[in-house]
Amino acid sequence: MADTLELHLVGIGTGNPDHLTLAAIEALNGADLILLPRKGEDKADLADLRREICARVLRADVQVLEFDLPVRASDGDYLAAVAEWHDAIAAEWQRQIACHLPEGACRVALLIWGDPSLYDSSLRIAARLSSHAKTLQIKVVPGITSMQALTAAHAIPLNELAEPVLITTGRRLRERGWPADAASVVVMLDGGCAFQALDPDGVFVWWGAYLGMPQQALVAGPLELVAEEIAEQRAVLRDAHGWIMDVYLMRKSPT
Repeated sequence: MADTLELHLVGIGTGNPDHLTLAAIEALNGADLILLPRKGEDKADLADLRREICARVLRADVQVLEFDLPVRASDGDYLAAVAEWHDAIAAEWQRQIACHLPEGACRVALLIWGDPSLYDSSLRIAARLSSHAKTLQIKVVPGITSMQALTAAHAIPLNELAEPVLITTGRRLRERGWPADAASVVVMLDGGCAFQALDPDGVFVWWGAYLGMPQQALVAGPLELVAEEIAEQRAVLRDAHGWIMDVYLMRKSPT
């Protein structure tokens, strides 16, 4: 391995190879090694999509290495479990790089869903590599986020005129309710339909799953009328595919 390790975190959008920017394509073709994680049989589609992207855009003879991603503990303290999980992933990245990056080479790329800056931990995991390389250079290629794909699919603006938007998780929405003083809320990483815990009065929701993919699903309407439909459709889709990625925007009507 060279004294300098360049780690390229390449945003690839929400699963559609057409989401890749020209910069993303150049970064992948300029890599010496591409790491492609596998997340188990129930999420094999995710690895398949990464393989498809590489097959479509790689013009150079780049080594693509698949590896099994460590699994996060599902019990105990959530933040502690995530920290341990990130440590394990960083160690696995380092092991794969040490074993497979050609002598004298320095450029490693990872394909990151959406954009590395938005509810993705790749940058935090990458920082854990700093003690393993003499010089670590982290380079980010931005990608289309699920928020962009959602608003494009519904043909709506993300924000009201001159108004802010709050981005949160399903866990926090369920624990704390509607964020104070927020008119528009984007909810990500919601595995339990946290919107069902809200007072739906005056709330409009735009929901989307598998955005940009052939199986894309969309629902929009007053929350009190479509909450059950979203929950039911989400369950059916997850059973059918073994996994689901979804996001939604909610807006309160002015009182």
